[in-house]
Amino acid sequence: MDQVLAEEEELLVAKCEDWLKERNPADYTLVHERFRRLRNLGKAVFDYPSIKDTKFVRDILLNENQLTESLLFFSTASHLLRIPAKVAALRSFLVAKFHAFSLLSKLTAENLELNTPVRTISFSVVYTLMAENVYFSCLDDPGFSSNTKSKLAHDLIALWDSGTDQRSIRHLFALSSLWAARESAPPAFGTMDGNTELLRISIDMGSETEWEDFLKEESTNDRTRWALEEFLFGLSYEEILQIRARLKRHGITSVSHDEVRSYLDSKPVYSIVDDHDPRAIYDFFIERRDACTLRKRVNAPGPLHTLEEIYLKYRIILEAS
Repeated sequence: MDQVLAEEEELLVAKCEDWLKERNPADYTLVHERFRRLRNLGKAVFDYPSIKDTKFVRDILLNENQLTESLLFFSTASHLLRIPAKVAALRSFLVAKFHAFSLLSKLTAENLELNTPVRTISFSVVYTLMAENVYFSCLDDPGFSSNTKSKLAHDLIALWDSGTDQRSIRHLFALSSLWAARESAPPAFGTMDGNTELLRISIDMGSETEWEDFLKEESTNDRTRWALEEFLFGLSYEEILQIRARLKRHGITSVSHDEVRSYLDSKPVYSIVDDHDPRAIYDFFIERRDACTLRKRVNAPGPLHTLEEIYLKYRIILEAS
C-alpha cells in the first residue's frame, strides 16, 4: 500500500497547509510535522503482510465457521498479545489519524470550507473504530446466517488490511444522521417516556426511511427500546429505572434537565456527551457497550447491545436479504 491517506484526504491536507502557511507559519509547521509522522507510521503499519497471509488466519480461511469463531477471539482485550501485530498496529494508526485531523480541525475552525470536510474525516475514523465493534457483535449473533457471517468476517479482515471499512461507508451517513439528530435534540427528560426526544430525532432523520422502518419493526422489542432510551437520555438502563421509580414514589409528573442528575445517588455511569467532540461519541458508545457486556456476563436485565449496533445490524440484514 503506497498511499497511507486517501487521495481526497491528501488534497484536503494540502489545502489546509497552504491556508495555514499564509495565516500562521508556526501552525503550518506543526500540522506538516504531525502528518509527516502519521504517514511514516502508516507506511510501517501497512508494510505488515495482509491479515490473510498471516499464519493464524491463513490456516483457517478454508473453514468459514472456524474463521468466524477465530476472529471473535480478537475482540477480547485480554487477548491483546495473541492478535496479529497488524490488527494492533492498525488500531494505533487510526488513533493517530484521529488526533492529526482533530488538530487540523481546531486550527481551521475559522475556515468553514476547510473545517467541515476535516471534521467529517475525524468522525469517519470514530465510526471505523465503532464498526470493528459492530462486526464482532454481528459475528457473535446467532441471528445471522453462516453465509452472512462469512461475508462480514472477510469485510472485517479487509478493514484490518486497508484501514477503511467499505461496508460501513455505505452506512456512514445513517450513523452520522443519527448522531446529528441527537445533537439537535438534546434530552428534555420531562416525563421520562422518551417520546419527545424520539419524535425530534425521527423528524431530524428526515429522508432516512430505514430508520422509520427500524422503529416500526423493533417497537415491541424491549431490549431495543431500552438501548434507544439509553441513547436518548444519556443515562444507563439502571439509572432510568431509578429516576422513574423516584418520580412515581413522590408523585412527580416530570423532571427537568438540570434536576435529573441530582436524582441519582452516585456518580452517573456514562459521561456527559459533547456531541461536537467525536471522542465523546466514541466514549459514550464504548461505555454503553461495556455495560451491555457486563449485563450479559451476570445475566442482568437491560439492553445487551448498543443502539448503534442494533441499528447497523438491522441495516446489514436488510442489505443481505
